[in-house]
Amino acid sequence: MRPVPPLPTADLPVVVIAGRPNVGKSTLFNRLVGRRQALVADTPGVTRDRKEGVALVRGRYVRLIDTAGLEEAAPESLFGRMRASSESALHEADLILFCIDARSGITPADEHFAQWIRRQNRPVLLLANKAEGRQGTASALEAYALGLGEPVALSAEHGEGVTDLMWEIAERLPPESAGEDTDDMPASDGDEDDARPAGPLRVAIVGRPNAGKSTLLNTLLGEERMITGPEPGLTRDSIAVTLRDDEGEFEIVDTAGLRKKARIDEALEKMSVSASIEALKMAEVAVLVLDATLGVHEQDLQIARLIEREGRACVLALNKWDAVEGRTETRKAILDRLSISLAQMRGVPVVTFSALTGSAVHKLLPAVREAAAIWNARVPTGELNRWFEAMLERHQPPLVNGKRLKLRYITQVKSRPPTFVIFGTRAEQLPEDYKRYLVNGLRDTFDLPGVPIRLQTRGTKNPYAES
Repeated sequence: MRPVPPLPTADLPVVVIAGRPNVGKSTLFNRLVGRRQALVADTPGVTRDRKEGVALVRGRYVRLIDTAGLEEAAPESLFGRMRASSESALHEADLILFCIDARSGITPADEHFAQWIRRQNRPVLLLANKAEGRQGTASALEAYALGLGEPVALSAEHGEGVTDLMWEIAERLPPESAGEDTDDMPASDGDEDDARPAGPLRVAIVGRPNAGKSTLLNTLLGEERMITGPEPGLTRDSIAVTLRDDEGEFEIVDTAGLRKKARIDEALEKMSVSASIEALKMAEVAVLVLDATLGVHEQDLQIARLIEREGRACVLALNKWDAVEGRTETRKAILDRLSISLAQMRGVPVVTFSALTGSAVHKLLPAVREAAAIWNARVPTGELNRWFEAMLERHQPPLVNGKRLKLRYITQVKSRPPTFVIFGTRAEQLPEDYKRYLVNGLRDTFDLPGVPIRLQTRGTKNPYAES
């Protein structure tokens, strides 16, 4: 599998995959980007929001966009909103890959949308997908009737014809721009190296269904990028976008809503949840979106525990704040519930806003950047051990089996999240309540609110002890 490149930049040529539902667009997208980045299932209409990635085509990077299937539907309906999103992507395309199902043959929907695409005055490459074997190749010839030129027969699922497709794409791309960089892109492989990797700050927006995650991302972007509506669970896949402000760049991933495990029974929803958890693992900061009018539910706490377990920085986003009555009491109740249930979330930054109206949304990204800085923080060893000595004097380590533990020194072995190791005789026997005492002291003294703190112990063995 290829290393994961950063999200597309504005300088890369845009290639959009379009067609009616269930013709294999997402399978082709995954094949071209070199990994299973988009959800794929036999169910038509799996893709709802357009998904972006970077594909290397004959030595040149392109910004590849997978779109929802084109369908005739009322503009206010879900399928109508999906089609509007797909059409928006087509308007910015340098090349359109119009995909049909060679096995099914040409349908009235193919003819209708082929006619519409011809009117867009964009370069189009006609693809006859699912053209496995001789029969499939013969069926692909029917696509000439669409008037979009010679079709490229391929099977995205089996990889047949993909090499020829890459040549065809490369020949139709616009000339390279002065700002386009075709050198190898740095990998964003989610490693835990101590130094922060170059590239955008990776953020995952997580929460229960219908908390307003997609509306929040649309407001941050200033466009209707994600499909939104009153229906819960609209977002199925984890959709990443790039956002820039005056201080830098963000890679923000909108994820599918996470429901209680007992309620997840469909295979497609299980795939969506897996994609959400994977996006969280790749993130540096998780934005946990809560519907402030509903308060904190047990599922919100489960998601917060998942963020803590994965060791990610967290920003608590209280959405629909404009509809909250008794805001002071509501805020206190939410924070009290979190602090009681999740000690590691103590001091988590809170941003209140309305994603729908845009009120106070501008406060979110600065809070995310500050949380990331804390997550990356390092404490000098000398300062850390002076603090450690003071903590030991204030409360001596407890007796274990009638003997007092001898803790010698502490060091920070990594950040992301801040991780400390205590060395000493039988240090591995240190009770959990004393560890909490030290963790709380680290958080308060060195200003590490709202990020998980890992505290490990390393004992020194007595060479005269019986083996």
